[in-house]
Amino acid sequence: MLLEGRTAVISGAASRRGIGLATAKLFAAHGARVAILDIDAAAAATAAAELGTGHVGIGCDVADKASCDAAAAAVLAAFGHVDILINNAGVTQPVKIMEIDEASWDRILDINTKGVLFLSQAFIPHMRERKQGSIACMSSVSAQRGGGIFGGPHYSAAKAGVLGLAKAMARELGPDGIRVNCVTPGLIQTDITGGKLTDEMRVEIAKGIPLARLGDASDVAGCYLFLASDLSSYVTGAVIDVNGGMLIHG
Repeated sequence: MLLEGRTAVISGAASRRGIGLATAKLFAAHGARVAILDIDAAAAATAAAELGTGHVGIGCDVADKASCDAAAAAVLAAFGHVDILINNAGVTQPVKIMEIDEASWDRILDINTKGVLFLSQAFIPHMRERKQGSIACMSSVSAQRGGGIFGGPHYSAAKAGVLGLAKAMARELGPDGIRVNCVTPGLIQTDITGGKLTDEMRVEIAKGIPLARLGDASDVAGCYLFLASDLSSYVTGAVIDVNGGMLIHG
């Protein structure tokens, strides 16, 4: 088991078909104790209980610094230490550039980008004290190709911001033994996309993907596992594409 004796915090991990919950299940299967954070505290507690004993579910609004600090305190009280932070929480909105109002811009940037900053800040002091830690952040192919299928320009901007923030964190925190990396998924079949995809759309989208299929939450969870484990002990500041070849770039 790759995470035996480790503790992991995963944000936005209570959604039934989400990447966060798939990651939590995989981490638990590899021996980790997992803290599921989600804005829906009841759903977080339920999801954690379903993982088995030794896991916790805690309510957390990643866009609120006080909420992140409180969640971090609760996790450390439960586990004693944290080895892994997965900044997975995020939201999208399928609108065009002229349809983005200030409230929408703020919401997308706050949750997707500011949330990475606030939750990381809540755990970095602890990781610095221990001179170790792995932080992985959720970006998107949308940040790389200038838009996706379901995300608007503000979503692309937010996820591009995550890439820059994570790389800067990797550079600053490396001397403290803390690794910081990103994953950039393509179109993954989750609760966010599930209700919007018709069978015809799936067929058409798959035609543009070399691996000829849409991604599943487990595909991204596997990359998170790699980044959380010692298999990636010399990897920091990296961006791992999980898109089936939808975007192949130099």
